[in-house]
Amino acid sequence: AVKLHFGERGCDGFIRPIFVRKAVDWAKEKGAKPFLTDTNTLYTGSRKNSVDHLLTAIEHGFGFEVTGAPLVIADGLRSGNFQEIPVRGEVFSSVKIASDIRSSDSMVVLSHFKGHVMAGFGGAVKNLAMGCAPAEGKKEQHSARMSVDDEKCVGCGRCFRNCPVKAISMTGGKAVIDKDVCIGCGECLTVCPASAISLDWRTDVVQFHRRMAEYALGAVADKETKTVFLNFIMDVTPQCDCVPWSDASVVPDIGLAASTDPVALDKACLDMVISRPGPIPSRICTIR
Repeated sequence: AVKLHFGERGCDGFIRPIFVRKAVDWAKEKGAKPFLTDTNTLYTGSRKNSVDHLLTAIEHGFGFEVTGAPLVIADGLRSGNFQEIPVRGEVFSSVKIASDIRSSDSMVVLSHFKGHVMAGFGGAVKNLAMGCAPAEGKKEQHSARMSVDDEKCVGCGRCFRNCPVKAISMTGGKAVIDKDVCIGCGECLTVCPASAISLDWRTDVVQFHRRMAEYALGAVADKETKTVFLNFIMDVTPQCDCVPWSDASVVPDIGLAASTDPVALDKACLDMVISRPGPIPSRICTIR
């Protein structure tokens, strides 16, 4: 399994398909039969089901003619193809992992290192945790529940229109979130133009990180010594490739880092990003 993120339609910060081809060719040289894979999303968008997901991947250049590998959405047409994997965690005794990832003999995990609204950053661990889980597994990891600041809310309705489970209503020109219905996906947090939606960063986010760590453990449960991780520290955008846009990079491109240890790899990448100055304005920006 060559695990990567094909990017939401409208986003262009995902890993370049020509780089993916290099990983595919390397895997073939080792005698493997590589396939490109990801899982369907919890939120609405262009990757909610396998048909839309595959079309998005092809539109973004990940077809066989470019990468040399077939495309497989690992959790099935409507995200129902998964297995329960036992883990010894503080939160979970078992996690849900997409069946076709579970069935693969080994993995090459290609991750675009960038920011993320809830995780802080997204790298190899997040690619394993969220990326190898079906929608039900993603829902289990999103423990946070959002709330609205009425004074900041401008009543634009973007959160209402983008909520995948219709947990948001508009009352008196303000957004109201039903926490009993909310699944904590963070889509409203991402699309709100007024920063009126928030969560309990001290409690909810810590729990979110712990749940992701345990899911990442389950994703490699049968192939700890048969997985290699490559992080692309390029186009380091403030948001994940799940959003339908791409922002300017927060640091200049750093390059590529690789390891057999996803935790060490993400830590090294984070250290490198933090140590770099922000992007220097280009000459044309200076002139303007």
